[in-house]
Amino acid sequence: MLTEEMTHLCGEIVAMRTRRGELLKTLENDSKERREAVSDLCRQFHKARVGMARRMHHDRVSFLRNLRHGVNVQRRELRSDLAGVRKVWAGKAA
Repeated sequence: MLTEEMTHLCGEIVAMRTRRGELLKTLENDSKERREAVSDLCRQFHKARVGMARRMHHDRVSFLRNLRHGVNVQRRELRSDLAGVRKVWAGKAA
């Protein structure tokens, strides 16, 4: 009777060791998969951030180019208006 119980306990211990080993391997695999998923997600974030930075840079450059053009147009118009005013004040108007 004692021998049977000892044999049974030994079998349970071996089974638990086997399950523990399987659990550790499962945890190891899950950890590896999670690490790869996080790495992939970080890569996607980096790619998205780089693309967004390029678009924002392009938008800023385009905005500044349009702003400079608009300011230059207004400066030319103002210069032309002032030249016309000077002519009128000098009595050279047609």
